[in-house]
Order: sequence, then C-alpha cells, then structure tokens
Amino acid sequence: MTTTSAPDERPGVAMTDEAYGALRTSHALWAGTSVLITDQHGRILVQRVGYRHTRLLPGGALDPGESPAQGAARELKEELGLAVPLTRGLAVDWVSPAGRRTSPAARFPGELLHVFDGGVWDEDRIASIRPAPGEIEGVDFVEPAELPALMSPDDARRALSALRARVNGAGPAILEDGRPLAPTLLDRVNAFTRRRAVHHWPWQDGPAPAGLPVRQSWGWLFAPDGRVLVLLDPANGAACLPGGTPEPEDGQDPAATLIREAVEEASAHISAPVLLGHLPDQEHSAGPRSRVRMAAALAYVGPSRPDPATGQTYVRALATPEQVIELFNWGPGAADQLNAVHRERARLALPHAPRQPITPVTDEDFT
Repeated sequence: MTTTSAPDERPGVAMTDEAYGALRTSHALWAGTSVLITDQHGRILVQRVGYRHTRLLPGGALDPGESPAQGAARELKEELGLAVPLTRGLAVDWVSPAGRRTSPAARFPGELLHVFDGGVWDEDRIASIRPAPGEIEGVDFVEPAELPALMSPDDARRALSALRARVNGAGPAILEDGRPLAPTLLDRVNAFTRRRAVHHWPWQDGPAPAGLPVRQSWGWLFAPDGRVLVLLDPANGAACLPGGTPEPEDGQDPAATLIREAVEEASAHISAPVLLGHLPDQEHSAGPRSRVRMAAALAYVGPSRPDPATGQTYVRALATPEQVIELFNWGPGAADQLNAVHRERARLALPHAPRQPITPVTDEDFT
C-alpha cells in the first residue's frame, strides 16, 4: 500500500505506509496542557512545585490517547483536587526546541501546549483546593505583572498571552514560544506587565458627602456602539479612564474636570457628564478624599496628542465596560460600579456591546 502527497514531497510521489509513518514520527512533538484560573480580583493562580524553582500554571503532559481538554481537566483534579469542566481554549503554543531550557538527555523535540480557561474562582472554590501531596507545595494568586519574575520566560509569555486573549474575546491566540502570530492591541501595548491600579473601596451611588474633597474625576465615555473609551500606556498597557485631578479653573465642579481632562488626555469631546457615584478614599496622605465617577456620550475624538500635564501620548481604545473592569483591580465595588454604568448606558439609549476585540479609536467609530 502506498500513500501520496507527503507534506515535504512533490505531489504525486508515492510512499509506503512505513516510510510515511517514519517521516511523520520524525516530526513528532510533545503535547501538554495548562489552565488559566483567576480569582475575583483578576489575580492568576500559580503553583509552587518541588521539582522546579519557578511557578507553574496547573497542567501537564497528556496521557496517550487523551485530548487536550481531557488532560487539562484530569490535571486539575490530580493537582488541585477539583473537578472543573473546561470548554474554552485561550491559546495554542508551539514551543520550539530552543524555546525551553531542558536537559539534553530529555531530547526535547518541541511541544504543542494548549491553554484552557479555568474561569474566575470565588472564595468558596478557592477554599476547596487540595494540593496534591508530594507534588504541589502550594498555590498563590498573583498579579499578572508578577508572572515574569515568578515563572520561566516562556511560561510567563504564554500565561500573559492567554490572559489577553481571554479579555479580548476574539478566540484562542496562536503562539510560537509564547508570542502571538497575530498580536492584538493588548499584545502590542504589553497589557498586564505593569501592576494594575488597586481601588478596593466600596462603591457609593450619588454625590460625595459635603466637605469630602474630590481627589479625582474619571469618566465612562460611551461610543455609539455602547463601548467606552479607555486609555492605555503604549509601553506597558497600564489602563486608565479619561479624567484626572481637579484644577482651580474647574471651580470645584467634577464635570468641568472631566470635560477638560478628556480633551487634554484623549482629544475627546463629550456631552454634559452625569454623576454616577463615588469611591471614598480613606488612604490619602492628606486625609479622606473622594474619587468621583461620571458618564457621558462621546461626540467625537480628534487627533492623538500628548497630555500637556504629563507628556504622555496614550493609546485610545474602545472596550466593553466589562473588559475595562478586567484591566483594573477594583475589588468588590467593581460590580456595583458596573451596574451604575449600564443604567446610564440604557438611559442614553445605547446598545449593550457584546464582548469583542479591544480596538483603537477610529473616525469610523463615530460615523
């Protein structure tokens, strides 16, 4: 029996089954899986193991005949003691022989490694973790920006790429040695390589109490498709909403602050802002302060230019409100703030945007 059209032969050249099998076997790769799990603050679960000095995502090698999803679920059960259905892939990484440090004795041929989405775990599920004795010394939830210091370079790149793919919502990322073949905006700005802003204060609807100074006025600024404007640092992907610190010329009016800052930071022109609520900041060095959150519709966004206050030229992007929340570490109050945002979106008669890729602002977004 013969087989034709081998991958590296001219069409029409015949091969025996034995020769074809030997050819394909010579190109065989290892196969493995890992699972990206976060807590409700967006921190990533990493494992401490006795056989490596670096941290790992849950996962491991596939058993013979086992699918990647089956292997990932089995590894979670074996390593953490929990049965978790895995139905969503985040990344597929081709790890080259040069992309991983291994002992020459292992004769590492390269590996295809699938990364699955293990979901967001609440406190009850986290409390149910039972690390495998003798294999898993413990687990920690860490900020994404900590991964390069805790993991091997290829593992950190892969985990961050998978996290960006989860937030972006455009399907699994195809990677080579942890680097995406088709980088998204989040990849291009190196999102999650700087520690996210932490605002673990309770959300309060309505205005700040009288006498509580306003430290910051940020805005949820809606595009016509229901997404909102978010500003990204081009070097490390650090995110912020448009807005800033009140200045004397604002006359102690948070709306005036937001209108001015939106123009200065993003060349964004907006409708009259509506107050959503505030966050009482008890940690300010000068005493308690309030962080005000407002909402407005975007009229148009002009050409990009540096912020006169900082000299920073932001990448101006559109994201769903849910994606914006994932770019920060805002704690339990994030859900209440998100509810207030969607109430105002509905009042403005704007659509609820489905999860979609985070994209740079273009003129077409306002036509």
